[in-house]
Amino acid sequence: MREKIVFYTHAGSGNHGCEAIVNTLCGMLKTEVALVTNSKKEDEKYSVNGMCELIQERKFSNHKLAHILYYIYRKITKDKESFILYRYHEVFGKKRSPLAISIGGDNYCYDMMLNDLFLANSAFNREGTATMLVGCSIEPELLNRKEISEDLARYKMIIARESITYEALVSHYKNAGGSPDILCYPDPAFTLKEKRLPLPEGFLEGKTVGINISPLVMDCEGKEGILLSSYKRLIEHIIGTTDMQVALIPHVVWDRNNDRIPIEELYRTYAHTKRVIKIEDGTCEELKGYISRCRMFIGARTHATIAAYSSCVPTLVAGYSVKAKGIAKDLFGAYDNYVLPVQQLENEEALIDAFQWMLDYEEEIRKHLKEVIPSYAKEAYKTGDEIEKIWNSVRVQG
Repeated sequence: MREKIVFYTHAGSGNHGCEAIVNTLCGMLKTEVALVTNSKKEDEKYSVNGMCELIQERKFSNHKLAHILYYIYRKITKDKESFILYRYHEVFGKKRSPLAISIGGDNYCYDMMLNDLFLANSAFNREGTATMLVGCSIEPELLNRKEISEDLARYKMIIARESITYEALVSHYKNAGGSPDILCYPDPAFTLKEKRLPLPEGFLEGKTVGINISPLVMDCEGKEGILLSSYKRLIEHIIGTTDMQVALIPHVVWDRNNDRIPIEELYRTYAHTKRVIKIEDGTCEELKGYISRCRMFIGARTHATIAAYSSCVPTLVAGYSVKAKGIAKDLFGAYDNYVLPVQQLENEEALIDAFQWMLDYEEEIRKHLKEVIPSYAKEAYKTGDEIEKIWNSVRVQG
């Protein structure tokens, strides 16, 4: 393990954005990677299998006696990190790597993730392992929370994936001593290769609108049910006013957060028209292969939209956070017209209006993407360069 870089906070490749990050980072690095994963079974099913060593996190749910013993130990010693040491046991102690990288892009935006992030970062640092946070997006106001600010300062380097996060981090830490190095490079997934499988019946290359919808984004809507009903109205608009097909494309297939559930409802509603098709689950490379052959794309999942952007497909994001706005701003100079914040969605016509604007400016958008994406994707490779630099530095020190 001492000769491998550790990746952690990976939730499993059933989230194809998580899969795409691991896939592309491994492709950038000369050094071997050990991936600590919440679901080795998922990773063995998709594209990262064979790209790195897969290490299953230990789970207390599978070891009730260990849970009781660790709980007692924690009560007596007040060692809050003991649970993390148990979960990540294979990468601590004598096996520890000089460098561990937190790869969960927007984990700091979710309160339920924070405690584990804090404990893991602290535990690695206490063991003498340097840590990095890469490909991240953080809502600027979260930096005002003392516990988040202190934890982020433990990282040796933070690489933001968009300029809104980067500028907030630089501003926050500019007068702070001992702050991490802060850089900004595009999400590694902009370099993801595509794999083109045969198109299903009804998917007409260059004449199909790709659509992705997410239960996570639906949970962020300001008006209950508005996003799904807006998607329905949009599909009806496309069927009624254009000759284009519609392809429903999932990008996260976890039981607890499954794009296929709202997709199935949309498909059942419009399958009879023969204008709407449903793409089945696949690897991140295979899904990008479908997205790249769309004429336009409307997406809720960040990495589904990254697959579209990087394929120069005009893209509208049904977004809810800084990551959607920041990436669009860096690509186009502004996020207005490219991101529709679901929190502000109040009527079903707003999504149609946004789609219609994109249709009106389709060729200009495609031309712009073809001009900027090659250099933008090239910049993304610099994340790999920075990781290798730090790896070489901490190996010598270790």
